Amino acid sequence: MACGVLPPVDKQICSFERWLTGHLADISDPDHVQIVRRFATWHVLPHLRAQAERKPITAGSRGHAGDRVMTATAFLRWLSARDLTLSTCRQADIDVWHAEHNEHARGTLRAFLQWCAATGLTRRFRLPAYVTRQATPLSEPERVDLLGRVLTGQDLPLRSRVAAAIVLLYAQPVSRIVRLTIDDVLHDGDQVLLRLGQPPSPVPAPVADLLDAWIPSRDNMNTATNHGSRWLFPGQRAGQPLRPETLVALINDPGIPAAPGRAAAIRQHVLDTPAPVVAEALGYHHVTTAKLAAQAGGTWNRYAPGDHSR
Repeated sequence: MACGVLPPVDKQICSFERWLTGHLADISDPDHVQIVRRFATWHVLPHLRAQAERKPITAGSRGHAGDRVMTATAFLRWLSARDLTLSTCRQADIDVWHAEHNEHARGTLRAFLQWCAATGLTRRFRLPAYVTRQATPLSEPERVDLLGRVLTGQDLPLRSRVAAAIVLLYAQPVSRIVRLTIDDVLHDGDQVLLRLGQPPSPVPAPVADLLDAWIPSRDNMNTATNHGSRWLFPGQRAGQPLRPETLVALINDPGIPAAPGRAAAIRQHVLDTPAPVVAEALGYHHVTTAKLAAQAGGTWNRYAPGDHSR
């Protein structure tokens, strides 16, 4: 290695570290700040760095790391509202928290509770078994109908329409959509492209019109520090994109289910196109698209090469 050359740094780790600084600044309780900082520094970040040594971190993995930190913060606030701390928390309190929260929150908090027990901040708790469930995809006619509603629904907020179109057309998770910038919307003559993977994906005219209308009228651009924001979906905090959970709500509120819509879109893509091509174009891992193709009953992996015209 040449002297003075720095090792590469994964851009998603840099993104997480910048986000963490802002998140910690928003926590009012100094004890909570200390605990969350320790959890992020000694548990979440090492896991991200270990992942980065094997392969580049995806926006989804970076979003999951942020979810773990935010859920840990919310749990500490929940304890404080009941005059509890980590040291006074008992199994009954953990059971109540699990009963009050959904499956995603329960699964996301698991790593924090295990870390607390391992570091002696709490006693050991009995935690429910972790169950991973995939969203049930919409049928293809349902996805197409929703996409039509997004494209023609003048009564819907423009921000929701743009985000929903990206979900339904390109099967993008919301955690990745919030990381898009206006520089990812490319113009090549009359053609509009969206940079999700390689090569950038062509954008059909109705969606291109939505993007072109949205970019100059984006929300949260009025503050002096946010005026030059490059995020496609700027957040309220200066220099930060919209939070994934906020964008999910903006998509779901008009009746457009983000997770089932994305599941339907990626399913259709791997049925129509070889899984490796889908992976490259939409920013998925090739193993993921191969599994989805097998589950969907795709035949591209059994397609024989050569001239089939004879």
